[in-house]
Amino acid sequence: MASVAPPYARVKQYLKDSLEQGRWPPGALMPSEAELVAQFGVSRMTVNRALRELQAEGFVERSQGIGTFAAPLHRLASKLTIRDLHEEIESRGRQHSLQVHLVREEKAPRPLAERLGLAPGAPVFHSVVVHCCDGLALQCEDRYVNPACAPGYLEVDFSRTTPTRYLLDVAPLWEAEYSIEAGVPTALEARLLAIEAGEPCLIVVRLSRNHEVPITIARFVHPGRRYAIGGSFKP
Repeated sequence: MASVAPPYARVKQYLKDSLEQGRWPPGALMPSEAELVAQFGVSRMTVNRALRELQAEGFVERSQGIGTFAAPLHRLASKLTIRDLHEEIESRGRQHSLQVHLVREEKAPRPLAERLGLAPGAPVFHSVVVHCCDGLALQCEDRYVNPACAPGYLEVDFSRTTPTRYLLDVAPLWEAEYSIEAGVPTALEARLLAIEAGEPCLIVVRLSRNHEVPITIARFVHPGRRYAIGGSFKP
C-alpha cells in the first residue's frame, strides 16, 4: 500500500509545482498562510513548515508582515552537501552550461602545497570554470586538484561533465571542510561572472579529503543576488 505524504509535503509540492509551471512569476506575491490553511485544511504550523523549506531551497522569499514572494528564477539554494551543481540546476527544470576558462598543470606555491599535502613546487592541477543557469553566470569555480588522486583530470572533457562529478567518480571523498563568507570578487571573477567589481558575493572555500589524503581545494564565488545557502537541523 502506497504511503500518504504528510500534510506539509502536500502543500510544499503544490507550491513548488505551481512555481515551476510559472503560476507566480518572479517577485509575485503568493497565497498567504491563512489562504493556504483554508485551501488545504491544515494547521498554520504545517503551512509554515512548507514555506520554510521552500525558502531554504530558494523557491520563495519571505518578508515578515508582508508575505511570501516567488524567488527569481536564477536564485539557487544549496545545502552544505557535495552535490554536482549541474544536478541542482537540472532538477529545477533549468539548463546548465559550463564555460571552461582554464585547465592546466602548475607548480604549487608553498601555502597551497601545504593544504594539499604536497611538496612546495610539486605539480598541481588547476581549473577555472563558470557554471551558468539558462545562460546566466551563477558560480565561478576556481579549483586545485592533487594529481595523485585524479591523474586524468587534465584530459577530462568538461563540456560533458563537471569537475565535481568527475572527482566524485574517481576520488570519492571521505570528509570536507568549508569556510563561508560574504565578500567581493576578484577582478577576474567579476569579469567571468559579468558583474560589477564591488558586487556582494557569497564565497565558499571547500577542502575535501579521502581518508586524510587531500583531494581538492576549491573556491566557489556566487553573486549574492543569484544564490543562497540553505540548511537544516534536527536535534
